[in-house]
Amino acid sequence: MTALLTSGLLLLGAAGVQAAIPDTATLYKSPSCLCCDGYAEHLESKGIDVEVIDDQELRQIKMDAGIPYGQGSCHTVMLGDYVIEGHVPFAALEKLFEERPDVDGIGLAGMPQGTPGMPGPQQAPYEIMSFKDREASPFLTL
Repeated sequence: MTALLTSGLLLLGAAGVQAAIPDTATLYKSPSCLCCDGYAEHLESKGIDVEVIDDQELRQIKMDAGIPYGQGSCHTVMLGDYVIEGHVPFAALEKLFEERPDVDGIGLAGMPQGTPGMPGPQQAPYEIMSFKDREASPFLTL
């Protein structure tokens, strides 16, 4: 009985976190980048309706979004009041929207193998950074 009650409470807690994440997002990417489409599909599998915009001015989008130098990736997502840069695993999005820190967003630089949208197994810990005012700080390691 205790295990059943604990499982139910965990499910309620997970539903609360899931509900806190916005249900729409905009993903900016290059028209030729297929891994970005894979990331959009990952978000959609989590219940987020993603508008994909193939935009050649990604540099300007990243600058306007405040992505710190060296922290860029192949796509930029606008999700609620936050910017999500790159192939950020969903667990980091859950933490972001659960805690709602005073940051511009979070990101995972580059295109690490094994992340949502990228093929292959994870090769190293994913160092997700938060950023505010173009300054990056550690957020979560997965």
